[in-house]
Amino acid sequence: MTPTDPLYLGILILTGFFTGIVSGMLGIGGGFIMSPVQYWLLQETGLQHDIAIRIAFGTTLFVVLLNAINVAHIYHQKNAVLWKQATIIGVFGSIFSFVGAAVASYLPASTLSKIFGIVVLIGAIRTYLTSAVTEKEYISSNPLPYVFSGIFIGFFSGLLGLGGGVIGIPIMLIYLHLDMRKAVGTSAAVIIFTSFSGSIGYIINGWEKAGLPPYSIGYINLLNWILLAFPAFLAARNGAKIAHLIDPEHLKHLFIILMIYIGLKMIGVIDRIFTY
Repeated sequence: MTPTDPLYLGILILTGFFTGIVSGMLGIGGGFIMSPVQYWLLQETGLQHDIAIRIAFGTTLFVVLLNAINVAHIYHQKNAVLWKQATIIGVFGSIFSFVGAAVASYLPASTLSKIFGIVVLIGAIRTYLTSAVTEKEYISSNPLPYVFSGIFIGFFSGLLGLGGGVIGIPIMLIYLHLDMRKAVGTSAAVIIFTSFSGSIGYIINGWEKAGLPPYSIGYINLLNWILLAFPAFLAARNGAKIAHLIDPEHLKHLFIILMIYIGLKMIGVIDRIFTY
């Protein structure tokens, strides 16, 4: 397979549309969907595994940036974004997202893939154990929980090519006690910060590296970005509309199912099951 094959192009376009719907519904950048798909496709073109996973992560973060701006705007219009809290989390998240991207440039693909899967599965389990509709009447003005949340979200965002939603939403539900819709909207706002900084990190750390595919700027591939970003942008608004028609608990369960599948896939459990 080559990057110009219709199958390659079609899979990325469909992934972009699907990611846009999910982003709008769940307030996530969609990295936990786009990264595994790109990783698989890039390997199919013959690209070396370590480079493939870094390009998948870097390109995904750049797509996620556009998604996050779109989704945050939609949720802001519905008064579902806590901008003060999102800014604190986002500023510290952006610093550590850059650090995470730098660390990722030195780790092998197998290690990054397993860490990715484990983080997503932990997020799924903790989200399952937390109510989607419980919210404190008074949201804490103490900045420390938001600072620590930003450090944690940002580092794993950069390390694993995630905007931060699959990590941030569980934190916002469990530790910051937001309801599901405010967690979704605030998460989208935070992702603007983390995905921008992480993207810069992947560009710098991949600059002029040998073995990169055509149309790459560092570890960001512009062809993949175009094929993913524009369908996702167009689809996100419909996803946000769907989210406000669905019971929050149902929304949470959909989020969990997607997280479990992707987590098991990246660890390698799904492939071993089908091998047998």
